[in-house]
Amino acid sequence: MDELLKKLHAKAGTDLLSLLSRKLSGSELGSLLLAVFDERVKGMTAANLLQAHQQNRFVHPATLDVLHFKSKELELLTRLAERGFEPLELSPVSALGTSSVLGTVSQKKVLSATRGTEVLSDATNVMALHYAMGRKNGTRTAPLVKFCATPRHLRTPAFTTPGFTPHFAVACLVTAGRDSGDFAFEKAAFTDHLQSQRQLLKDLFQVELKSIKLQQRRGSPSAEALFTALHDHLRPHFSVQADTTPAENNYYQGVQYKGVIEVAGKDIELIDGGFVDWTQQLLANKKERFLISGLGLEYLTRLVPPQTSHPRR
Repeated sequence: MDELLKKLHAKAGTDLLSLLSRKLSGSELGSLLLAVFDERVKGMTAANLLQAHQQNRFVHPATLDVLHFKSKELELLTRLAERGFEPLELSPVSALGTSSVLGTVSQKKVLSATRGTEVLSDATNVMALHYAMGRKNGTRTAPLVKFCATPRHLRTPAFTTPGFTPHFAVACLVTAGRDSGDFAFEKAAFTDHLQSQRQLLKDLFQVELKSIKLQQRRGSPSAEALFTALHDHLRPHFSVQADTTPAENNYYQGVQYKGVIEVAGKDIELIDGGFVDWTQQLLANKKERFLISGLGLEYLTRLVPPQTSHPRR
């Protein structure tokens, strides 16, 4: 990237990066980019377009049994709604900076777009913004708010793991509320997510949640106490593997967990979740609490063929 910038600087005779990123307003930059794209496509032919489509790994359809996947998706959302999670149909784009400002993910790993947007790469960021907006404008006044969504995410790093693709669907859950003392919110929300995910795996895919990997994370002043409280609370109900070594993590605060399933004799980390401080940042309130988690729904439908997974009540 540095070499490219040097070449551009030599061609243009000015510091383009500084000009475009700092000296132009958002609307000016947007207008410039729209004009650039408009000019670039004017010379394209149908043959050029087909070649571009063939070579671009982001634009190809997902290789999955669509009817099988959609039936599982609908059943999953229905079950979650019955457990008090409000289903959301999210936009395919979010505000520019959503992932890098809140989730501290490099903007280079996100597909940035024009008009102040980026392609959705983490639905839980957007759900945090949706909750915070509701708190701000008074439309979300309940002490506890729970959302779920199954959107398609797109991320730019190339994956080498079999079954991983540039765009994929994840079943995302979030629970928002405020500190009520003695980690009561944290224990209740954590248990709710895990119980919901365990039941979904069992009923929709006949797969057991084999174990929970509970990992201590820095970033919270009460990280150690929170970890201990959650570990003791979960042990009677789940098989818990504890990692008490505090680790740096710019994403999760205090505690992270992984949900492990077993398919064809192989352990797979299918679920990832934990506490984040995004709503504290957005609402400037240290009392805010926000638990997020994601289950690899599309990946799971590939792991468990249609003939072996039948929904049951």
